[in-house]
Formats: sequence, structure tokens, C-alpha cells
Amino acid sequence: MLNNKIFDAIEYKTVKDVIYNSAKKYENNIAFTIKNKNKKDINYKDITYKQLIEDINKLGTGLYNLGFKHKRIAIVGKNRYEWILAHLTNLFGGIISIPLDKDLQIDELENSLVRSKADVVIFDSKLLDFIKEIEKNNKTNISKFISMDENINDYESVYEIMKNGDKLLKKGNRDFIDVKIDENAMNVLLFTSGTTSQSKAVMLSQRNIASNIYALQCAEDIRQTDTNIAFLPFHHIFGSTCILFMLAQGVRTVFPDGLRYIKQNLNEYKVTVFVGVPVLIEAIYKTIMKELDKQGKRKLIENLMKLTNILLKVKIDIRRKVYKPIIDALGGKLRLIVSGGAPADAKVAKNFNSLGINVVQGYGLTETSPVIAAENVKFLKTGSVGRPMVDNEVEIVEKDANGIGEIKVKGPNVMIGYYEMPEITKEVLKDGWFYTGDLGYIDKDGYLYITGRSKNMIVLKNGKKVFPEELETLINRLELVEESMVFGLPNKKDKNDVKLSVKVVYNKEIADEKYSGKNEDELYQIIWNQIKEINTTFPKYKHIQNMILTNEELIKTTTKKVKRQEEIKKIISN
Repeated sequence: MLNNKIFDAIEYKTVKDVIYNSAKKYENNIAFTIKNKNKKDINYKDITYKQLIEDINKLGTGLYNLGFKHKRIAIVGKNRYEWILAHLTNLFGGIISIPLDKDLQIDELENSLVRSKADVVIFDSKLLDFIKEIEKNNKTNISKFISMDENINDYESVYEIMKNGDKLLKKGNRDFIDVKIDENAMNVLLFTSGTTSQSKAVMLSQRNIASNIYALQCAEDIRQTDTNIAFLPFHHIFGSTCILFMLAQGVRTVFPDGLRYIKQNLNEYKVTVFVGVPVLIEAIYKTIMKELDKQGKRKLIENLMKLTNILLKVKIDIRRKVYKPIIDALGGKLRLIVSGGAPADAKVAKNFNSLGINVVQGYGLTETSPVIAAENVKFLKTGSVGRPMVDNEVEIVEKDANGIGEIKVKGPNVMIGYYEMPEITKEVLKDGWFYTGDLGYIDKDGYLYITGRSKNMIVLKNGKKVFPEELETLINRLELVEESMVFGLPNKKDKNDVKLSVKVVYNKEIADEKYSGKNEDELYQIIWNQIKEINTTFPKYKHIQNMILTNEELIKTTTKKVKRQEEIKKIISN
């Protein structure tokens, strides 16, 4: 099968080797810029690659001295330097790293600590109340709670442990530095963003993750001169592997102040590379289009795009000159957007590319460390998720008449298995192949297309199959629509059939701005008429027959995936 290799890279077996070699190559490059705010005073601190390695060795030596060699350390908090420092320290020392979602409720967080058998937790002080309650409950195996922040009463900080580690290093202690890493042993335990309360814990080795970093190095145009903004949560495999990949390339990473400040941060740090989920990328795009509408320039820009795209076909690229004011509004340096975690809107990606900001998207799962396939600047095809990574075999099984079937993958990035779930592991891992549960097809040029999740697929009484994601993409493009979920509503007249339905969350801001004075019934009719138009572009069995309108956000996981089953239960109960 054709893969998407366009760069040469050195393959290492462990993350420790990847980062050590990167730090040697980019010793004086800035790895992280940290913003410190004290009331109105703001200052910035740069961490070089050399200092990063020194910090890891200090913290690791301190943790080993406390007796945590071969133990399990959970990390919970927002994206920050201390988070990635703790994770890298775990990996460098062969300590099992357990990244946890900072947005979990206290009982879910406690349950995750119990299930993972964590010995230590390194936490952000914003979670102090939760941590105190968990410590008081005494249901976990935690013997030490370590704060990412200094001066948190009753809790030792990573910086105090680093000071002790530094003293030991100066005395010649090399226990942590010299430890040998078993590349195939479980080194990361990651809970999936599953839409059920009992999410699966995925066991990953350093070989799994290092192989994916290598594959990304072969595919993506990431340069040591780049500045990356760490928006993807590190507890998510896409976020954690992505930051390791950036470090492998000598990149500088900065941290965002929050969603509201994204434009400000892009400007502040002159960000060149942005990695995010589609909902965030689409929000930036909508902001640009809204501004063009205000200036009455949208039609002009759309016509200009047609012209610059024609010129691009004959290798004349003037996009970044023509659209300089738009690019300047995003900091002036943004050149690449990487989308992952969910399918991106092809129209949004295409229009960003037309502006001279390349958008590439990838596809993968926690179980595959995560990337299975990805687009890049050379292999780009609208609607696809690119070609399989250099070391992945991808096949489609149990194809239907249209060539659509379940995607299975084999490669060094495929997980060890699900923690303490041997039966479920056997269901998805067969003869080295991981059965993803996703549906898709591969075209004649080797590009992979995702059509939906097998568990989301709606099967009608006549045997016809409907992929909700296909319809949602078009509905979400409607001006008044913030988000939508297509589902099969149980048919009261025929229990063996369902009525194809959609729940639509309307955009209140657009409604107030462009449809001022319209009540919800009138908005319903406007959107419903537009959906009926979308129906005409599909065969009759795919026609949506029923719509629910709301201004309440859909129930989601912390990684912004809709909890479909919970939404359907809510709809039926109402």
C-alpha cells in the first residue's frame, strides 16, 4: 500500500532516545516559553532543550530517591510546563505514566486513580479541593500527592523534589539517568475519551509512541523554526504524542490562555503551527468569515480565491500576499493547521488552504498511539484523511457494495491491549490486527476515507445503512446551526424501524444578529426548510423526517465528542 513518507527520519525504539537525541541536536533551541502573570505584570521564561533534559533528570532523581522507581504516577491538570515535565520524567525513568482528564468530576477522577492503581499523583493546584477530598476519602492507593505549584500548604511541589534531585546528581547519583527502558513494557496507561462511564484503559509502550513519532516525522512539514501552541489537552493521546513530536523536531511550544484568547495568543507568540480539533478550527474560520461579512468583503475574497487557486495550478503562489490582512489577524506567521480527533469539515479545510494556510488532517485512536493515516503538504485530497503512516498496514474488511467496511490496522503503534480487560482486548486485537470499529474505504490512489463509527451507524428496516456523520457535516454548514446530531428515533408504529431524525442546536448569536425578532418556532421553520433542501441531494432513505431544535449544547465528552447514547436517552425521556 502507498504510504505518505516525504521526509527522512531516524527511528528510535524509546521516547527517551527520541528526546535525548533531539536535545543534543537542538540544545540551545527554546523548547517552551512560559508566561508568568502577577496582577498586571507579565513576564516570559524560556526553557531550552538543554534545560528540559536537566529538569527531567532532577525531578526523576528526586522521585527515585522517594522510592517511586517502577511505580505508577498519575498526572492531572491543564496544559503547562510542569505537566509535560512530569510525563517525560515518567517515560525517561520507566515509571508508568497515567495522564488524567482535569475536567473529570471528583468521583470519576477518584475512580480512575483506583482503577489505574496509581501510587502517586502530580496535580495542578486548581484541583486542590478535589485532591484534598480524595486524600480524605482514602479509597485510592496514593502514597504521595505532589503539587505542580510551589507553596501549596501540606503538599511537596515538583520544584522541591527537583532541588533534592539536583543535590543527589551533584553527588554523582545516576540511578535515574542510567536506567534501562523496556521498550515493549507498558509505560503509559491512558483512559479513552469513551462515551460510557466505564471508559477503557489503554496500555501503551514506549515503542508504540516512538514509532508514531517517527511516522509523523516522515510525513509532516514541521520545522525547528516553528512555534506551536499547545491547545490539545495533554491527557488526550493526540495531545501528548503531538507535543513529543514537536520536541522531536526542535520546535518551540507555547501555552494558550484559553479559548477566548486564541487570536491574541496567535499574535502574541507569532504562532506558525496550530494543532486542534475541528470544532476549534471551524470557530477560527467562522470568526474570519464574520469579520469579512462586517466589512462587506466576503464575496470579493471568495472570488479572489478562485483566481489564486487557478494561479496555484500553474505554480504561481501569491496567496499569502493577497490575503496578508487575514493572515495578519491570526498573528501573521500561521502557516500550518493540523486537525484531528474528529472529521474536519472539508469546506473549511479547503478555504483555509485557499488563503495560504495549509490544513492537514489525520485519523487515529488512543489504541494506535494515535495516528493511523494523515494528510501532508504533498499528499492532500479533500474529504480524505490522507494515506496510511509509513509503518502502518491498513485494510478494509467486510466491505459493502460501495467498498465501505471496517478499518483494521497493523503496525508498531498498535497498543499492548486494554488494562485488565482480556476479553475485550481479544475482540479487537486479532493476529496483530487492531479492528478500529470505524467504517471507511480506500480509493485507488491509497487515500483513506472515514464514513463513520460502526456503533453510530443507523440501520433501517429495509437494511439500508445511514452514516450520521455524512448528514451532520452538511447540516453543520448552515448559518443558523451551531451543531447537530443525526439519530434514529424509535418508530412508535413499527418497533423494528426508526425515523431518521436530527437534533439541532441553533447559533443564538447569529439568530440575534441576522434574524432579530424571530421566535424559536420561526427559526425552526427556517432551518427545517434548509434541511429539506439538503434531503433533495440524497436518496430518499437518507431523508431526515424529524427535527428537534434547542439552544442547549449537546452532551459531550471532555474532548468534545457528542455522547450520542446519552443524548438519545434524553430525547426519548422528554
